[in-house]
Amino acid sequence: MKLLKNTFFIGLLIFIQQANAQQFDLSGELKPRFEYRNGYSTLNSDAVDPASFVSQRTRLNFAYKSEEFNAFVAAQNVRVWGDRATLGTTDENGITLQQAWAEVTTGKFSFKLGRQEIAYDAERIFGGANWNQQGRSHDAFKIKFMADANNRIDVGFALNETSQSIFEEAYTLNNYKNFQYLWYNTKFNKVGLSFLFLNTGFAFDDNNEQEIAYNQTIGLTTAINENKWSADASVYYQTGKIENTDLSALNASANFSYNLNSEFLLGLGAEYMSGTDMNETNGNLNSFTPWFGTNHRYNGIMDYFYVGNHSNSVGLVDINAKLNYSKNKFSANLAPHFFSSAATIVNTNGIEQDSYLGTEIDLTLGYKASKSILINAGYSQMFASDSMEIIKGGDASKTNNWAWAMITFKPHFLTYTKN
Repeated sequence: MKLLKNTFFIGLLIFIQQANAQQFDLSGELKPRFEYRNGYSTLNSDAVDPASFVSQRTRLNFAYKSEEFNAFVAAQNVRVWGDRATLGTTDENGITLQQAWAEVTTGKFSFKLGRQEIAYDAERIFGGANWNQQGRSHDAFKIKFMADANNRIDVGFALNETSQSIFEEAYTLNNYKNFQYLWYNTKFNKVGLSFLFLNTGFAFDDNNEQEIAYNQTIGLTTAINENKWSADASVYYQTGKIENTDLSALNASANFSYNLNSEFLLGLGAEYMSGTDMNETNGNLNSFTPWFGTNHRYNGIMDYFYVGNHSNSVGLVDINAKLNYSKNKFSANLAPHFFSSAATIVNTNGIEQDSYLGTEIDLTLGYKASKSILINAGYSQMFASDSMEIIKGGDASKTNNWAWAMITFKPHFLTYTKN
């Protein structure tokens, strides 16, 4: 409750100062989502029953914009319907600050610091993870340099601690300890090209002493957009260490889309994420990890891979297609994914298994009821193989499916613009 009062106090101060602002916006978001999970993220089995629930995101956004200074505060509550009794006196979830940042611009430079979303390119390494009700944000300091309209350089830094300590203390949260990155983007004609270097440090216990292991992600992405078609490709390499283990991993992807007409779009794509053989004997790690990406967007929306899971595993080969239909306020998307492991899978007897993991079919629907109201729904089914059982557990012969329906309200309460 104290945090809620402080959040609204900050908003009130911004409102009071609006006479000196170029623009002040007050907006919100309410996003309840029903889900039926019967093999979502992992395989079904006789030992479990399907889960059904409604989760909800509620946000209140305060935005201040001027020529030289911007600020943004997003207060957020995430809950599951029924997690608090109807006569409950306490709220375990409470209100958090999903974002709280300030940005100063001077000439070609801008300096942004505070809790903020960081998203680049197709959000494979850095993304806002908007599907997750809580989203993803970082406590970070970012410097942006706009050399010209077609060239931009960002440099970012983060340093995480659990408290204001007198002396150094162990960092115990399931989070990175620090990172430093450089992102460069250039555009020429209809082609975009980006370079990313990310150095990430994770704390770990080494003989009862905390150490920091650093790994590096280095990558290039490119995208081209024409009138009838578009294409993109990326390649990332990871090196360094995960705890005391040497890391060498690769990610490569390519996608192509073609507009058949004004209503239909057809796409084909492929992605390779290197993995570590289950019978690995040299002690090295070859599993790629998309550290802070919007991973729900990739590798099927049933989230079997890289959404809080599948780390340091056998990797993935994802061959996929999509068929999009859109007309007026309605849209539909059908996307099959054909999954295989990138590294060797072995059973409990040490015998190598087929690399084919399964096929996922995703159907999603959307309807834009108004500027502020969006309705979405979807159904997905996984047809898993015996090899999937080895890395996920459960029973591949069972029906593994997932259905959901969501409505998003984005009211815009107030805008003040100084003339």
